[in-house]
Amino acid sequence: MIEFKKVKNFIIITYSTDRDNKWLFDKFDEEENYAFQKVYSLSAKNFYGKQEYKKSDENFSFFSSEPDPVDFIFARLEDEYYKVDRGILVDKFDIYFDKDFEFNNKVFIAEGDISIFKKIEQVINEDIYIGGNNPNAVSEIDFRGIINDFPSQYEKKLYSEARLTNVIKEFFASTINAEKKFEKYIDKKATNKGENLIKLFSDVELIKYQTILKKLENMLSSQISYSENDWQDEILQIILLLYPKYFLIFKEAPIKASYDKEKSIRDERFIDILLVDSDGNIDLIEIKKPSDSSLMTKGQYRSNHIPLRELSGTVMQIEKYIYYLNRWGENGEEFLTNKYKDKIPEGFEISITNPKGFIIMGRESNLSVEQKKDFEVVKRKYKNVIDIISYDDLLNRLKFTIEQIKKN
Repeated sequence: MIEFKKVKNFIIITYSTDRDNKWLFDKFDEEENYAFQKVYSLSAKNFYGKQEYKKSDENFSFFSSEPDPVDFIFARLEDEYYKVDRGILVDKFDIYFDKDFEFNNKVFIAEGDISIFKKIEQVINEDIYIGGNNPNAVSEIDFRGIINDFPSQYEKKLYSEARLTNVIKEFFASTINAEKKFEKYIDKKATNKGENLIKLFSDVELIKYQTILKKLENMLSSQISYSENDWQDEILQIILLLYPKYFLIFKEAPIKASYDKEKSIRDERFIDILLVDSDGNIDLIEIKKPSDSSLMTKGQYRSNHIPLRELSGTVMQIEKYIYYLNRWGENGEEFLTNKYKDKIPEGFEISITNPKGFIIMGRESNLSVEQKKDFEVVKRKYKNVIDIISYDDLLNRLKFTIEQIKKN
């Protein structure tokens, strides 16, 4: 049995067996290497500690009726890497493992006692660095991915059958469709490749969304204690967590609405909040403190509930800003890029490409069923340009997200 352990500046391989060790040291007396598990090629020069071997000592013996485990030096620490000298795993190059690497047999032996590094040696001819800061290093995650992708004995069998099928299928009508079987296996293997990142980060995501939900619920229960500006700032934090593509925010961003050439007067407006994504594209957002009467009328006009003035006015304002921005075009892109050059990464450019608007306002909890249906009609009418989100929408989205995370 082979086990790995870290001792001082070494990675030690410990070999243990129920048999006596005479056969092993007879090999070492003849200056032969022995390939443990057909993978680790070790000799007397690799002995560690009390078992340091001296061929000249005729009275020295390693074996007894109950032999002790034998320790070999597998790798030595050099700077930030454990170095496995050529000859132990492969002959053509040295192998370096990051000092924090966890060693075990699965790193070196594939199914069927196949030496992983012997296979790699067949296709490359350079030193290998795994993990750490070397510029040529393969990350530990990627390396373990390579190991997981090594073909199993079953996969080799399917591949052989598929190749054989391809050769003889024209001559025998009863030939099984081994190619299809192999393709099905490979497709299934591909879907299992790598770690499940959703599951890996689910606990962190769950805490994040639960915290956001609790914060929003607390804010809605004590909204009177917030000023309009403070409310916007707090809700904006939540929106940015829900829409992580936005990484820059500019408040009171100027926009050129029109220009009177005769009077040389510019009509300048200010957008409450301008959002910028990682590609430089801009969108707009209007955040209003919630009220019980900001969305739909209680009475009906021609059998329909219609938007209240606060909602319709906010929609009109966003539509105008989008119109002005699109008309401003390249001049606007240059103006905004220059204005915020000290706040954006070097070489980054702001782009005006069909901006989208967001409106966060109102509560639906006090709306009747008919009002909610008509409100949904209003939201869908503007969906391509403006996303109208009530605070109850936000709550429901957070609750739904939390439930989905818990299922994973």
